[in-house]
Amino acid sequence: MTRISTCRFKNSWKMLQSLTSNSCVRLIESHKSTWYFLFLVLGYILYLIFGAVVFSSVELPYEDLLRQELRTIKKQFLQDNECLSEERLEEFLEKALEASNYGVSILNNASANWNWDFTSSLFFASTVLSTTGYGHTAPLSDGGKAFCIVYSVIGIPFTLLFLTAVVQRIMVFSTRRPVMYVSTRWGLSKPLVAVVHATLLAILAASCFFLIPAAIFSSLEENWNFLESIYFCFISLSTIGLGDYVPGESFNQRFRQLYKVGITVYLLLGLVVMLVVLETFCELQQLKTLRKMFYLKKEKPQDRLAILEHDHLAFTSVSHQTNSTSLREDKTKNVPFVSVPVLASPGGDDPMID
Repeated sequence: MTRISTCRFKNSWKMLQSLTSNSCVRLIESHKSTWYFLFLVLGYILYLIFGAVVFSSVELPYEDLLRQELRTIKKQFLQDNECLSEERLEEFLEKALEASNYGVSILNNASANWNWDFTSSLFFASTVLSTTGYGHTAPLSDGGKAFCIVYSVIGIPFTLLFLTAVVQRIMVFSTRRPVMYVSTRWGLSKPLVAVVHATLLAILAASCFFLIPAAIFSSLEENWNFLESIYFCFISLSTIGLGDYVPGESFNQRFRQLYKVGITVYLLLGLVVMLVVLETFCELQQLKTLRKMFYLKKEKPQDRLAILEHDHLAFTSVSHQTNSTSLREDKTKNVPFVSVPVLASPGGDDPMID
């Protein structure tokens, strides 16, 4: 008896485990996109934390070194100029830094550069509309700040519409037709041709809008090396716009106005090319499959019709049941409680019936 009960217990336990595992598998399969989305959110949060840790570990020692250097220079300056108090020096530095935040410098070598001439204003407007926003120049007056808000509210959607229309037309000639022509002409697989085309397009865009402009910037800007020029190109065309490197702001910049116009054209063209490259990669079949893993499934027309038919049948069955119930109740109400016997005469000569 003990062995039989033990075997029964083991069998029931195995059945319970199999049922539990099957239910878990069904639960995961039915909510697969939700689980993928949760993993995506977790991965994004971990990536943010990873970036914060790396930036902090790399940049914090340099910040501490710079702070110590500034303290040393300030202390030495106060020792060399005993007639100047530390409070007066702090007040002067605060005013200078506040003006520098608005793009106005007190240095003699920067006094010749105006921030709000036509070409500089054109460059500023392009950074606002493209949402790059270097932050090296900002409106000083209340009227300028108010106009910047209104100008951006109207201009940013207008810029998105403009870029979308331009990219849609360029994509026809730069991506769709070449891929279709090559795959039809040589009988190659269209996904393979699309991958090769996207790779070549990315290399061409990186050469024309990163490597070559970086070489030009490193030769025109005195204090920029090639790495800093590449950094500026990427920060600008990705619309990050940190503002730590801004071209055309050095002392005695030759052809500064023409240089600013050229940079404005470069930013707009580069932004269009970056959007074309991104759209080309987004149209790859592999990336479409990857994106679908994290999206909610769209309700198909067949499923919608099935749901409507199911609801219609359920409503019809309920209405039939209600009608049959009401008919039975009506019949029950029409039936008399006392039955009256029918009088009949066998011979047909009953005087009472007559």
